[in-house]
Amino acid sequence: MRLKRFLLRYYPPGIILEYEQSNVLKTKSIDLLDLKPDTDVNSVVEEIVRKEPLITATKIDKVKELIERLQEKISQQDDKRFYLFKVLRAHILPSTYVAFNKSGSMFITASYDRTCKVWDTASGEELHTLEGHKNVVYAIAFNNPYGHYSYSSDKIATGSFDKTACIWSTERGTCYHTLRGHNGEVVCLAFNPQSTVLVTGSMDHTAKLWDIVSGAEIASLHGHTGEIISVSFNTRGDQVITASFDRTVAIWDVRTGDKIHTMIGHTAEVSSAQFNWDCSRIVTGSMDKTCKLWDTLSGECVATLRGHDDEVLDVVFDSTGQYIATASADKTGRVYDALSNMCIATLVGHQAEISKISFNPQGNRLITASADKTARIWDPLTGECKQILEGHTDEIFSCAFNYEGNTIITGSKDNTCRIWR
Repeated sequence: MRLKRFLLRYYPPGIILEYEQSNVLKTKSIDLLDLKPDTDVNSVVEEIVRKEPLITATKIDKVKELIERLQEKISQQDDKRFYLFKVLRAHILPSTYVAFNKSGSMFITASYDRTCKVWDTASGEELHTLEGHKNVVYAIAFNNPYGHYSYSSDKIATGSFDKTACIWSTERGTCYHTLRGHNGEVVCLAFNPQSTVLVTGSMDHTAKLWDIVSGAEIASLHGHTGEIISVSFNTRGDQVITASFDRTVAIWDVRTGDKIHTMIGHTAEVSSAQFNWDCSRIVTGSMDKTCKLWDTLSGECVATLRGHDDEVLDVVFDSTGQYIATASADKTGRVYDALSNMCIATLVGHQAEISKISFNPQGNRLITASADKTARIWDPLTGECKQILEGHTDEIFSCAFNYEGNTIITGSKDNTCRIWR
């Protein structure tokens, strides 16, 4: 093995090693999820050298420098206020979802008008219209290749009520593949971090794995008895989870298509599910007003997070997997410590249900989207509302930070998308 170069990953903190083995270029990551501004750099380096044979004596100074750069980034204070940059009258019918690419240079909007649009974030100009679906486009995603954040998001996936998914060229806006095989609406999808496999979830109770290059179906994941409404890969890309209205979540082996575990415990439909960064835990949110934390290896429930008075509509980990945030129909959000499972903050202020919640990549801000026509920015540790984003004239259903955390997009049923900076 020969080390070629280092790549820095700011969120979550880590160093990517690009190396050559048997004339094949590979990558591996050194995760520094517990790195803090005051962490002793020398002890971190000693631990890395002990565990990682690619880091030889001649590379120690470079590793120190990279860790210090990560600490500098982590220690930056974030008191930014956001201002409306542009209102995009994106579609002739309401939008269904918005999403950034990995660098945040572009974003996509999907709509009931059967199209998707690709936008340039800096200018707010439309780059492409993705046309071809015969019904509502409900699910969208950029591929975000593993490694350095500047690696290009060169493909887009769309899922539609016409029972198909499509893979598109980000650069040209042309369709590479139309993925046929589902017998019901495609309502969720995700690329694996390695950008080789796409998973689609459908109202037909199945999920499917697809080869991104050929468009061929790799596996059909059968076992749920209700609609699949959330799918998510782990960081390694070797497992995928499916969350269903049958009140269960399943873990699947991507290589074989075999089911590893069925996680049973919720007493109502599961609304969302996600792996943490190190793949050791899964969090699920449910219409039963709770979230549950599961051990990935055993499939056992290790904690039930209570406190909401109505359905939990969204749940997410922060980028390091140390905190969990929830959004509920009870008009509040909550933040939990993922280690102690204690609620550390309650987000109070919205006047209607919160359908979406998201951490910024740095983990020091949260954004919520609500039916009260506003989005709010919060401090996740104190629960303080830092800013209210007003202007939409109907329910906001989607919101997202870009990679740097300095731009926000919000999507609303008022047929507009807003860029905030």
